[in-house]
Amino acid sequence: MTDTVTVSAKIDVRLRKKLDELGIKPSEAIKRALEKEVEERMREKLRKEVEEASTIIAKVSKEDWVKAVRETRDER
Repeated sequence: MTDTVTVSAKIDVRLRKKLDELGIKPSEAIKRALEKEVEERMREKLRKEVEEASTIIAKVSKEDWVKAVRETRDER
């Protein structure tokens, strides 16, 4: 079993009634929403990191790449 923690959220009474009417379990909906939010933010973070890396990589000349590959091969 994985470790868990409890989080709480205050919601409007009308929303709670609608959840009950529709048979939606708040804990499951909250879990899904948080998982989706984390996934979206991780993707955005990764996208930014890739952009930063691309900027750095673009500054390296073709000759430097070739030299680095040859040096790596020679080390084997």
